[in-house]
Amino acid sequence: MNWDFTFKKYEELLKVLNDDGYQFQTFEQFIKNPKKKVVVLRHDVDRRSAHSLDLAKAESTVNAKASYYFRIVPESNVKNIIEKIAALGHEIGYHYEDLGASKGNFQKAYERYLKNLGYFRSYYPVSTICMHGSPENKIDNRDIWKKYNYKKNGIIAEPYFDVNYDEVFYITDASRSWNNRNVSVRDKVETKYELDASSIDKMIYLVKNNLMPDQIIINTHPHNWSKFGLLWIYILVWQSMKNVVKAILIRIRK
Repeated sequence: MNWDFTFKKYEELLKVLNDDGYQFQTFEQFIKNPKKKVVVLRHDVDRRSAHSLDLAKAESTVNAKASYYFRIVPESNVKNIIEKIAALGHEIGYHYEDLGASKGNFQKAYERYLKNLGYFRSYYPVSTICMHGSPENKIDNRDIWKKYNYKKNGIIAEPYFDVNYDEVFYITDASRSWNNRNVSVRDKVETKYELDASSIDKMIYLVKNNLMPDQIIINTHPHNWSKFGLLWIYILVWQSMKNVVKAILIRIRK
């Protein structure tokens, strides 16, 4: 049984990284002044917003600050959760999906984006943004930047555009499956790395055997995580069913 995607297992990974000398930076800090041996903890808060706080509690065990990207939709955008995350010293960013929500209308999408960016800046001086993959939508939300420049209005970076992933090892739990390109519609990057990070135990092995690169971004989705119990089993079964559909969708789109 793979006990990944429990808060306890996440805490175990953080402690191993910390003990090995990795420093933790928010994405904002990393862009401005990257440490030599560093982990950026990025969280895409798609839904189950409250689970973000549980991940933040795990991060507090190693005094780590992370970047939390919230969508504008109610299942992500929960006022008291965002306030608590910001109060803990974490970075707040906007998890944008405006082009898809505007059905490809660029002008409406950009106006919507500016409004939502302003909203999240009522909690934190947002300087980085990150696209929401919207796997069910044919529109790639990043395409909005084919017409507009995201490096305006105080934005300094977007992780899909401003990181060299041949130098930074990217690990994502998209679709509740680590670096699984077969079920990830958009949350994937081009990289030279071919390391096996398909479980937390394998990540820990890489760290303990000095095989893990010095610069890492770990992207997690809080809705994938819980304490072990009925909810953990429900998420496992539900996401496994969704992954079958995603795999078919990816093949069709190819």
